[in-house]
Amino acid sequence: MQIKTHLKIDNSLSGYPLSIEEGKTATVKLITDQRMVADEKGLIHGGFIFSAADYCAMITVNHPNVVLGSSEVKFLKPLKLGQNAIFQSQVLSQEGKKVMVKVVGYIEDTNGQFFEGMFKCYILDKHVLE
Repeated sequence: MQIKTHLKIDNSLSGYPLSIEEGKTATVKLITDQRMVADEKGLIHGGFIFSAADYCAMITVNHPNVVLGSSEVKFLKPLKLGQNAIFQSQVLSQEGKKVMVKVVGYIEDTNGQFFEGMFKCYILDKHVLE
């Protein structure tokens, strides 16, 4: 498993890669912690959930110049402190530089789906900041 993109991601905030089948699938685990909590009840802020799902999509494509063009996501259930999440991705289509990736999130140990999203990714000829 060689990751070629997003090499400076803080995995403690955006998830840990568990597997990659480059250009096809990936799995990322998000381990929740106190930094992610949004309120006194332990709700995990959606930004951390989105970050892990986006990271999963990026390493699925696994190209050094992959970027996110757009996404459509659904938060189906809340995630709370103490629950960890598993994100699984699948490439649905690729047309030239555009890659459509579906990402589904499950609450670990319950297999309950709590997130789903479609990520429109683009493989650029050079880094987006160049």
